[in-house]
Amino acid sequence: MSEAPTALPPVKRRNAELVMTLFAVAITLFAMIEAGLTRNGEMPASLFVYAVLFGGLALLAHFFIRFFAPWSDPLLLPLATLLNGLGIAMLWRLYEATGDTESGSAMSQLILTAASMALFAGIVFILKEPRILQRYPYIMAMGAVVLLLLPLIPGLGMTVNGARQWVNLGVTTLQPSEFAKIALVIFLAGYMVTKRDVLSLASKQIKVAGFKVLDLPRARDLMPMAVMWGFCIIVLVILMNDLGTSLLLFGTFLAMIYVATQRSSWIIIGLAAFFGACAVLYPFVPHFRVRMVTWLDAFRPDVYCTDEFLNDPEAFCQTLGNSQQLVQGLFAMAQGGMTGAGMGGGKPAYVPEVQNDFIFSAFGEELGLTGVMVMLMALALLVERGMRIALASKELFIKMFASGISFLLAFQTFVVIGGVTRVIPMTGATIPFVAKGGSALLSSWIMLALLMRMSNNARKPAPQAIQDEGATQVISR
Repeated sequence: MSEAPTALPPVKRRNAELVMTLFAVAITLFAMIEAGLTRNGEMPASLFVYAVLFGGLALLAHFFIRFFAPWSDPLLLPLATLLNGLGIAMLWRLYEATGDTESGSAMSQLILTAASMALFAGIVFILKEPRILQRYPYIMAMGAVVLLLLPLIPGLGMTVNGARQWVNLGVTTLQPSEFAKIALVIFLAGYMVTKRDVLSLASKQIKVAGFKVLDLPRARDLMPMAVMWGFCIIVLVILMNDLGTSLLLFGTFLAMIYVATQRSSWIIIGLAAFFGACAVLYPFVPHFRVRMVTWLDAFRPDVYCTDEFLNDPEAFCQTLGNSQQLVQGLFAMAQGGMTGAGMGGGKPAYVPEVQNDFIFSAFGEELGLTGVMVMLMALALLVERGMRIALASKELFIKMFASGISFLLAFQTFVVIGGVTRVIPMTGATIPFVAKGGSALLSSWIMLALLMRMSNNARKPAPQAIQDEGATQVISR
């Protein structure tokens, strides 16, 4: 029996991409119109400016793809445009419509979007063959380590809300971990390709009632996991108080090693080691302890916002208002119900730092469960298209690379929304393409550019097939 084909259909579908991209821009403008009418009873005065700038950027990105990556997946750009546009619309609602422009503006997010799209176009144009990145796995690994350690440099690193994950560049700030995670995925993809046979070897089987339950890897093959585990726990959790990046990177590592080896033992061992270390560190790392107790006792701030529990309560309690951020976010989403209060009809200002990782609660309040499900479906489709690219690619490195980026997007979404909805402790990460922040937006468009280039190469038919197609079109005319 022949295997089911995994190759994507050799069709361009650029016109479909154009229609969907214009539809995404229209949704963005409609959201801004609704917010303006709800708040002030009139359409936003700056609507034309946003329509021209954001619509123009989306169209430029489409036509660039039409000429330089014509065989790429037609859903990637519209999905990213929709998510990015919804983020701009919500930030306009949070800043412009309420008169609060001290922390930033939707226009600054639009400028960052323009810079991100320019970088996106540059990567698509320059990186014709993503497989050349396989030649530099250890350079990527060293680059990722350097980026992650930059915030620890005195005078350069910044501590924000208790986590030391920012660097001050004078004119702006940067979150290096957003770019380090991409470099780490490149390293892991290259490493897994060369070591997958070794990592797949088993030394012992665990049986229950005569049935095999688990294949344990050889002890000497555990070194990569030990190094990754040690870096995530010691550097990210202990030194930088960055639980979100630690969970994101280690989760992506486990997912990629499972894809490479198909052994569930790596997942079980890795999760047991990670969460076991977190349990041991709980009494000794104040910021981590506060995150956990805020999660478990969100409605009892008196339990942990004391000198007895935390030696320096100012680091977290006074800056975030105890668990006020989490609780107000839960109340906001509950208030939204199924259909929400409408754009501009809620009170998202009650949630501290709502424009960052808690922007999801603002969407939940104003668009309801129906609206946030649309956002989640767009993110899920983005991940699904990435996995389809991995399945369609013939080269193992591209398969690992595309699946790694897809896992990054999926885990980042889960970590953020899981924290906002109190499924897991808050981590401080941001939703891809949506939340305020230049570093996160740049890294999201970089990942999209990589997926776009890989999908173009995977979908592009052989040269002979292209010639046959052109000849058929000439004859049909």
